[in-house]
Parts: sequence; C-alpha cells; structure tokens
Amino acid sequence: MSRFFGRDGEPQVWIAFSGRADLAWQRLLSPGFRHCFAALADHRGWTVVDPLAGRVVVERLEVTPDFDLPAFWRRAGFRVLGPFRPAPPRRRLLALLAPFTCVTVCLRLLGHDNALVLTPRGLYRRLALLLASSDRKKVLTDTVPSA
Repeated sequence: MSRFFGRDGEPQVWIAFSGRADLAWQRLLSPGFRHCFAALADHRGWTVVDPLAGRVVVERLEVTPDFDLPAFWRRAGFRVLGPFRPAPPRRRLLALLAPFTCVTVCLRLLGHDNALVLTPRGLYRRLALLLASSDRKKVLTDTVPSA
C-alpha cells in the first residue's frame, strides 16, 4: 500500500510551485511563486494536472504507485505542499466567476474556493496554513527533545 494516498483509498493532492516565468507578465509575480500545478496520488499511481497558458495538461505518469513524486519535484527545485484530501464536490457560484488560472485549477482540485487567493504565493500561504493547523495537535502533543 502506497503512503501517498489515503488509508481509505481516497486520492490525495500535492501542489507544486515553480519560479519559472514562461510568459512576460509572470515576471511580475513573486520569485519562486510564478506557477503552480498539482498531482493526484491514488492506488494506481500519479496523475499530474498542469494548467499552462492556452491548454491544460493532464497526464498519467508511468511510474510505480510508491514512486516519491513530491521528493522528485523538491530535488528539481520546486516547493511542494501536501498531501491534501480533496473536499467533496459541491456547487459553488464563485467557481463560475473566477478566472481560469493555475491557482484556480489547483483550488478546484482541492475542492476549495477562496476569492482572496489569486497568486501562486497566496495559494502557498493558504495551503501552508492548512497544513500547519492540521499538524497542530500532533505538534502540541509531541515531546520536545532536551538540548
């Protein structure tokens, strides 16, 4: 059983952030946070969703289900957050009004909508807060090693 998907077999989402600027306007964004994309891990392996300018690439990777894609991305210089469990689908008015960007694609994969998250850096901050709050109990109950 792979450590990258949930115990109940539910897929988990990992979000990666890049500093590469393929388009001139992306240089206005924060260095290190000019693009974001996602990977879904399930019991069969990895599916990457990369919203590029003009098209969206959805690709099933030909690797084993236990391949450590987040570590691979980190070695390649990306910032990676996860795992996240996608929220159940529901209808949202805001989803119809939001522009189609890499950030909105990643938010939709997670089942989130947040009108205040517009840039990859804003998404990184929001997701880092979610991870920190989900790990809070674990951090508060762990013992601190003595110095």
